[in-house]
Amino acid sequence: QVQLVESGGGLVTAGGSLRLSCAASGRTFSNYAMGWFRQGPGKEREPVATISWSGVSTYYADSVKGRFTISRDNAKNTVYLQMNSLRPGDTAVYYCAADAQQWGQAPYEYEYWGQGTQVTVSS
Repeated sequence: QVQLVESGGGLVTAGGSLRLSCAASGRTFSNYAMGWFRQGPGKEREPVATISWSGVSTYYADSVKGRFTISRDNAKNTVYLQMNSLRPGDTAVYYCAADAQQWGQAPYEYEYWGQGTQVTVSS
């Protein structure tokens, strides 16, 4: 089992930046594909970005391409989400997720989840 703890959320004005971090503990971090997902008010949880075990491969939702960057530091057991040019539509609770069996893009493909961190973007 792996435990995930997100940090770095907050309130930012449109056009601003935030960097989310997700610290993992419990198992060998490099054995897990990682993902960032978000859930806005009244919406379903959706993928934002995912990264493969080694970090060589990444996926981004169309809505964040060119603005967000996912990365991981396997030595620090941490995955990051750099968010630039934030928009009010990015307002959501952001969740970190991990899975050892596959590098997927959908929430159901991830077994372990953090508690989430709130990101609010004001206009």
